[in-house]
Formats: sequence, structure tokens, C-alpha cells
Amino acid sequence: MRSSGSWLRWLSIAALLAAAALTLLELAAYSRARANLPAQMAIAGVPVGNLSPAQAGQRLLEVYGSPIEIHYGNQVMYLSPSEFGFALDLESMLAGADLERTQDPFWIGFWNYLWGRPGQAYSVPLKAEYSASQLNAAVADIAARYDRPGTPPQPVPGSPTFSPGTPGTILNQAVAVDQISSALLRGSGRQVELPLSANTVSRPTPDTLQVLLKQILQVDGFDGLMDLYMMDLQTGADMHIVSAAGQELTHKPDIAFSAASTAKIEILVAAYRYLGSQMDAQTKTWLQQMITLSENPPADSLMEEIDLARGPLVVTDLLNRLGLENTFLAGYFRDGAPLLRQFQTPSNQRADHNTDLDPYNQTTPTDMGALLADIYECAQNDGGALRLTFPLAITQQDCNEILDLLAQDNIAVLIQAGVPDGTRVAHKHGWITDAQGNINYISDAAVVYTPGGNYVLTIYLWKDGGLIWDRDSKLVADLSRAVFNYFNPPAPSQ
Repeated sequence: MRSSGSWLRWLSIAALLAAAALTLLELAAYSRARANLPAQMAIAGVPVGNLSPAQAGQRLLEVYGSPIEIHYGNQVMYLSPSEFGFALDLESMLAGADLERTQDPFWIGFWNYLWGRPGQAYSVPLKAEYSASQLNAAVADIAARYDRPGTPPQPVPGSPTFSPGTPGTILNQAVAVDQISSALLRGSGRQVELPLSANTVSRPTPDTLQVLLKQILQVDGFDGLMDLYMMDLQTGADMHIVSAAGQELTHKPDIAFSAASTAKIEILVAAYRYLGSQMDAQTKTWLQQMITLSENPPADSLMEEIDLARGPLVVTDLLNRLGLENTFLAGYFRDGAPLLRQFQTPSNQRADHNTDLDPYNQTTPTDMGALLADIYECAQNDGGALRLTFPLAITQQDCNEILDLLAQDNIAVLIQAGVPDGTRVAHKHGWITDAQGNINYISDAAVVYTPGGNYVLTIYLWKDGGLIWDRDSKLVADLSRAVFNYFNPPAPSQ
């Protein structure tokens, strides 16, 4: 019995010693494992389980130090994070990881280790910084190297047309900065497809239009006086070209011209100002005949209806109140009508050019352009100088009716000949023929409505000794076509 008990005792002691040894071994293994980061730990999205802090730091540097792959269309470039001043705050992140590692009591962790229970998942957020100014500078450099701005349409020498522009590509730098900064702050998916937008310059520059208009004058060889004024009715930007025998002249003050029948625009506005509420069928007939047939007797009848003795001067007063200091009517159109007053204006006092001015009616292209722009602004937006100066006398409906009447002046020459059929052109043309049958003046003042934008265009021609109708009316049409093509250029070529 003793022998059997002794054997069992020694066996138990051996088992206890083996268990103790095994426990010590496991304890040593757990201690070594606990010195490393937990198996389920990630720092800044990078798995670092079972790594030492030094190894984890090295892993983070490898991941976040890898280049950012950037695509600009078909171009691929690799930029090091250091170019943006990128730096990881390893010390803080590893300290946070160590805090997570030691937050469970040693013996509880050992017990879970013995039973093979999976540890808790830990995640330490990214802590890093970069230079916003360096990132912005890098993106700007990419744009400078790879952007290809579109080119605007260019004038075709010897014609009133433009060649198509070419499309380009532009980097959206603000969005690109956001995309690259996001890639810098993530451990995977460090590729960026840069945001590009098509850059299409659909309209020529105003300077290009000036070049084309001057080319048309040069090719035509026009040796008289040409005064052209244009206003973009969307932006208010304007353009003014004055040329005499191919030489450019100043337009300050503008050249004075005999108004001829373009003065009927002024009478039309005055009729609505003074007769609007009293218009009967006869008055409306006079308006129609004055504009569509360009007859003078109806114009005189309208001015007499406004004021029998002073009708032309009342019209002039209206124009002066609108700020049109170079435009006036000093008498009726009929032969033998007395000159009611002699007018001196800044324009007709210019000594450098004599256009054989009619003392009864004068204007300038800029004055006529400004008046048409005021009518348009009143009609479109119920605003402008007309509504401001005569708020109770001229309404938005009146202005629309004025433009509707002007749109009925269908002559298919001059400005109208330069635009496609069906284009709305609200205008009044005019010319003066002397006793020998020579045409000394050709003029046209219009509001032109087009898909690419509406504009005012006034063109006045004069030549001592007379103009040649076929040649010079075509010049007006060519200039008109060039302006139309400026607002409606051909689509960019691909």
C-alpha cells in the first residue's frame, strides 16, 4: 500500500510541476505578446497586430510615405507626400496604441489568452499634418503644365466670318486639392483621377471683332467716312470704330451726321411720350407709314400733333432729357419748312471732318445706339433711362410696341442683309440723295435679336462726292454679318 501511495504522490507532484512549468511558459509567451500591439489593432487604418511599436511605426511610414498616383487624363504622375509637407505624428499615435494595449488588467488578459479568446479590436485614428500652401502650389503647377485652354474663333481674312475655335481642358484646382488631401490621409486607394472640365471659348474676343471689322474695311477699300457703334445688350459692353479713308479717327466726341430717316426713331419715341393716351386710328396709321414706308409727311403730322408750332423742338427736348446732346430736330421735313432753331453740339463743332450736315436734323451713331438700348431695356426689363425719365408717360408695353413697329421696317439690305433670314431686326434705315441723284449718306440703326445674344448696331457712311449704292450698301451688310457672327460663331472643332 505504501509503495502504491508513494507512486501516486510523486505522480501528482510531477503533474503539478508540469502544470506550473506550462503556466510559466504560457505566462512568458503572453508577456512577450503583451509587449507587442494587440492582434486586432489598427493604427490610421493600417493593421499592426502583433507588431512591436517600432515595427508598427515603420509600417505606418511605409504606407503613408508611398507616392500619390495622380492621373491627368492620360498623363500619370507620382508625387511624394513630402512634396506637400506631409508628416505623421507617430509619437502620439503609438502612445495611443500603447494606452489601448494596456487598458485591460494583466491577469484578465492572460486568462483570455489561455482560453484562446480573440482580443478586442482596437483602432487608433490618424494624426498627421501637411502644408495647404504646398499642396495648392503643387496643384497649380500641374495645371500650368497640363492645362490646354481652348482657343476662340479667329477672323477669316477677307471675309466677315470666323473660323471655329478649338476646345481645351482645364483642371478644377479647388476640387483637385480636396481629392489629393483625402488621398494623403488614407492608407489605401491612394490614386486620384483629377477633375477636368472642357474649356470651350465659344465667342471671339471683342478685340478680335475689331480686327475683323477693320479687315473688312481694308479689303473693301472704302475711302469715305464710316462710323460704327455696337453694344452688347447682355453686358452693356460697347465698341466704337470711326474710319476715314482707312485711317482710324477718335470718337470723342462722336462724328455728327445728318440724321435723315433714322430721326424717325426719335419721333416714334416722342409720339408715345406725348400722344400715348390719345392715339387714335389716324395716329397709328401715321406711325406705320413713317416707319414701314419711311414717308416724311406722316413724320411731320406726328410732330404737329405733339405741338403744332414747336413739334421738332419738343422732340429735341425729350432727347436732351435722355442725355443725347448731339441729336436734334430743328424743323419739319417738308420743303420750305422754317428752321426753328440753330443747334451747336459737341459733335457738330468738330473741325477735323465735315459731313455736309443738315441743319434740320443731326445725330451720332452713339446717340442712336444709346436711344435704342434705352428702348430695349424698357421693353425687356421695365428699366433704363426712358422709364426713369418718364415713369408715368412711357410704359414697358409702349417700348415693346415701338420695337414691334421698328421690326416691320423690312428692306432686306444694309444691316438686315447681314443676318440670316428670320432674324428679328428692329431698325430704321435712311439715306440722302442730292440734286444730282448722288447718295451721300447711308445709315441704319438697329436692335438685332440672335440666339447668341442681342445687340444694338448703328452704322453711318458718308462720302464727299457720293457713295456707290451696290458697293457701299454691301459694306454695311458685311459689317453687320461680322457682328452677327461674333455673337453666333461656329461651333468649336474637335
